[in-house]
Amino acid sequence: MMTGWEDVRAEVLRRIRARDWAPGAVIPGEETLAVEFGVARATVNRALRDLAEAGLLERRRKAGTRVALLPVRRATLDIPVIRQEVEARGESYGHRVLARRMEAVPLAVAVRMGVAAGTALLFLETLHLAGGRPFAHEVRWLNPVVVPGGVIPDFDRVSANEWLVQNIAYTTGDIAFSAEAASGEEAAALGLCAGDPVFVTERMTWAAEAPITFVRLLHGPGYRLRTML
Repeated sequence: MMTGWEDVRAEVLRRIRARDWAPGAVIPGEETLAVEFGVARATVNRALRDLAEAGLLERRRKAGTRVALLPVRRATLDIPVIRQEVEARGESYGHRVLARRMEAVPLAVAVRMGVAAGTALLFLETLHLAGGRPFAHEVRWLNPVVVPGGVIPDFDRVSANEWLVQNIAYTTGDIAFSAEAASGEEAAALGLCAGDPVFVTERMTWAAEAPITFVRLLHGPGYRLRTML
């Protein structure tokens, strides 16, 4: 009898290694496995996430979970709390909410989040500071549906970045990195010149049944991202 996610993980791994589930095959859904193993769906989710992080499974929203064709060891990327990043540099942290409003989400963001065009979401623009100087510029769309009790903090005391990491659990997400030229508005926020290079992180996270947030984060020259292999 299975009692925890480690038991589920072990059985899924056994089936992969025994080729009960061949490379590239879509495995049964979380609900089906939960019934078969006699555990909660959250327990199955935890086991599958662990195997996905190890590179043995590939998980895609609305496309299910399949056995990786070429299992690889993946880098581990946690969602960083920007305050902790700044304080780890030995600098004092601060942030300013530059904009906060409910409005219809742009089509490009709606597609990324999987919501209908024109859906009203919370728009937030935040400037993160290190030693009183601009450190990161954040533009975020937040789905109010996922907020416990529907009560959204003002985010003046705790940034949306930190509050979400502490209070909203995500089940899956995607992340992209790029180098771009700062727009005039972005450059002004970061104290740069328009066209200066910036390091861009775009991240999307989902709960089990709903999108949580899409965020576009910009750092100026000199920022370094580190991860574990």
